[in-house]
Amino acid sequence: MGYYPSLLMDLIRNICRLPGIGEKTAERLAMHILNAPRGEAEQLSRNILKVKDRIKLCSICSAFSDGEICDICRDRTRVSTLLCVVEQPADMVAIEKSGSYKGLYHILQGVLSPMNGIGPDKIRIRELISRLKDNKVKEVVLATGTNVEGEATASYIAQRLKDRPVKVTRIASGVPVGGDLKYVDQVTLRKAMETRHDV
Repeated sequence: MGYYPSLLMDLIRNICRLPGIGEKTAERLAMHILNAPRGEAEQLSRNILKVKDRIKLCSICSAFSDGEICDICRDRTRVSTLLCVVEQPADMVAIEKSGSYKGLYHILQGVLSPMNGIGPDKIRIRELISRLKDNKVKEVVLATGTNVEGEATASYIAQRLKDRPVKVTRIASGVPVGGDLKYVDQVTLRKAMETRHDV
C-alpha cells in the first residue's frame, strides 16, 4: 500500500489496530473518512475524544458511565437483592438486551487466568465481596463465560461465597434454541446433559 500518501497510511494503520479490523476493512474505512464531508469527520473525531475524556467506570459495578454512578446502579426500579457477575461491560450489555434480567451487576473486568498472570487480585473479586457485606444481596448469579477461564472464575467465586448468607447460582449453558444436535460440540452437549431439568 505504498502508493497512498503517508498521512493516509497512518490513518489506515491506526484503524487496523482496532479489534476485528483487517487491512482491507481499514482501507475502506479510511477512504470513507477521507471522502466524507468535513463536518462528519470532525464529529467522529470529537466523539472519540469525548468518550476518552468523559467515559469512566461506575464506582459501584464497574460498567461504563459518564458519571460517578451508572444508570443501572442509579435505577431504583432494579431488583437490588439480585446481583449478576459478568466478565466485561459488553457481557452486561448482552444480558440487558435480552430483557430477561432486572437486577444489578458486578463487572469483574476480566477472568482468572494463571497462565497469563491474572489472579484474584487482578480482577474485581475483592470489590464483589465488599458489596455483599451489608447482606442486602440475596442471590449472586455467576454469568462468566463457559470457557476454562470463565468456569474457573465462577468456581473460585462460588467457593469464596459458600460461607456467606447468599444464594449462588450459575447461568445455564447447553444446546442453543434451534440448534441441531449433530452440529453441537461435545463440551456444549456435556454441559446440556449436566444441567438438564424436569419438564
